[in-house]
Amino acid sequence: MASNAGVEGNRWSLDQIVDREGTLSCNHAVAICTSSVATRDLADAVHALCQLHGSPPGIVELASRADSAASAIPWLAEAAAVLDQERNLLITLTAAVGPIPSTPRHAQSEAAISAQRHALGILAQSSRAGCAIGAALALLLEWHAIRQILAAAARRTGVALLPHNLPTRDALVVAAQSIATNPAHGRALAFGAEQLALQHHGLWQLLAARAEARNAL
Repeated sequence: MASNAGVEGNRWSLDQIVDREGTLSCNHAVAICTSSVATRDLADAVHALCQLHGSPPGIVELASRADSAASAIPWLAEAAAVLDQERNLLITLTAAVGPIPSTPRHAQSEAAISAQRHALGILAQSSRAGCAIGAALALLLEWHAIRQILAAAARRTGVALLPHNLPTRDALVVAAQSIATNPAHGRALAFGAEQLALQHHGLWQLLAARAEARNAL
């Protein structure tokens, strides 16, 4: 169950939520970014990210369609278009890294990631004001970390990695803070952000377990 530690008064912070629970809080994700990562572990991570985020519409696109998004964050639709370009890069890298490595209990892993994608889709269409935007901003912040994994895959495969136009970390935090001035919206935004980060945390735990299972063969 998600905690509410990040939403109490001035302790609320989008970047703190993502830093505490997101991708780079996981040792396995950090290891994937290094030049010494095993190719099969890198391929497994890229395929999993593609399964989770490689099919449109994405979380940011869904959140940008909300009536409240245009007034609260007018650039969210533009950010969704940028993330769509990143999705194309992810798909290209998924093909370039080769097949998913053979791993025990693979069917269960695929089912778990599919369930995560379904949960994120529901989150991105939440009618609770601020919740979907929180998930969208957290994903954009997380993508800066995920970009490091894509960069590792690009280096390994020789795929050209063009500069991105993602909103900066500061811009994302400021946008979140502007919504959090309404306490109810701030709590909903923090909930959406934390759920997104926790889903990513769960993904990296799953991928770490898959790597251990392969190493045990």
